[in-house]
Amino acid sequence: MANAGPASLSELFWAFNRLALQGFGGVLAVAQRELVERLGWLSREEFLDTFAIAQVLPGPNIVNISLMLGDRFFGARGAFVALAGMLAFPSLIVIGMAALYGEFAHLPLISNALRGMGAVSAGLIMATGCKLLPSLKKSPLGRLAALLLALATIVAVVVLRLPLPQLLLSLGGLGMAVAWWRLRQADKAAA
Repeated sequence: MANAGPASLSELFWAFNRLALQGFGGVLAVAQRELVERLGWLSREEFLDTFAIAQVLPGPNIVNISLMLGDRFFGARGAFVALAGMLAFPSLIVIGMAALYGEFAHLPLISNALRGMGAVSAGLIMATGCKLLPSLKKSPLGRLAALLLALATIVAVVVLRLPLPQLLLSLGGLGMAVAWWRLRQADKAAA
């Protein structure tokens, strides 16, 4: 089970600030490591549940996670503090980098470096998925159904090039329906 959470708003701010500064372009892997393994504020299952909700909300997943956890630990003040931790210093860095990119975008070294960062981000996301795979044993969806939905999602994005809203409505709806049906079956069996 996870620990109680941050002791203060300051600890919450600096935790999300550190998380944001470590995970440029691939924050999910860092978030799982920080929030579950290092800080112990969430169990793996709680992280997966929070991440699942964050994915269906508008906006970046990690921003949604920061808002949900800030609210969970300190209410509305915590949500604002966690969001500030996520955005304050990274915003300054991105503005500075955008100015530099405007000056040096024509250099092949810069475009190759950006391509390399994209590959690293994809690897981080895949590593996080592999690390969280054992948690699917406890998921009402089940490991096989989750893996089949993941495969269908890859095909839908890479081969069929479906837009995100269509993907969420189709495969997301299917995943929720299967999980709901399995939970109902488990409730009937327990009764």
